[in-house]
Amino acid sequence: MAHRLEIEIDQSSGHARAALVREAFTLEMLTAGWLLIETAVAIGAGMSAHSLTLTAFGVDSVIELLSACVLLWRLNVELRLGREFSERAERRAAKYGGALLVALIVYVVASAFWDLWRGAGQDVSIPGLVLATLAMPIMYGFARAKTRIAIAIGSAALRADAAESIACAYLSAVVVIGLLAQWLTGAWWIDGISALALTPFLLKEAREAWEAE
Repeated sequence: MAHRLEIEIDQSSGHARAALVREAFTLEMLTAGWLLIETAVAIGAGMSAHSLTLTAFGVDSVIELLSACVLLWRLNVELRLGREFSERAERRAAKYGGALLVALIVYVVASAFWDLWRGAGQDVSIPGLVLATLAMPIMYGFARAKTRIAIAIGSAALRADAAESIACAYLSAVVVIGLLAQWLTGAWWIDGISALALTPFLLKEAREAWEAE
């Protein structure tokens, strides 16, 4: 009787985990869809306005899109083959996520120092401003949902991807602040300084993802 009860508990736990993995897969699909839009609009608006920050924001979206693709692969492995098969995929995906976070750090630092060195901020772009404003709540919402599921299923890879979503929301705020500040006050240096403040958080998440067992 006790053995049968243990089996039923394990099955119930397995069903709950599968539901969370499916939810995470749906979140990643939505994230990828938004990032495709974000990439196209940001790079298009950046090139049109000759804005390094908006163009770099679009490049950042490409990095995050790659991260979403890695997570879709990892989650699909578990949905098709089960949790045991996903453990190896999890470790590999976590390392990919950590590497992509490092790439994001390089982008943030290089973009910030370039803006500070040239002594000029981005040009004002209405499409870019609208995009960045929408990205803040959208990516923050994705990040919170991914973090919740990552904790529940113990996925360092999903947590790293959630960190990238938070980074996107933060960088969106940087773009908005930079555009508005330059437009209203001429304070071109704000976005570079704010972007650099994000790097300790990204480094911590990258290290945790890479060292995850």
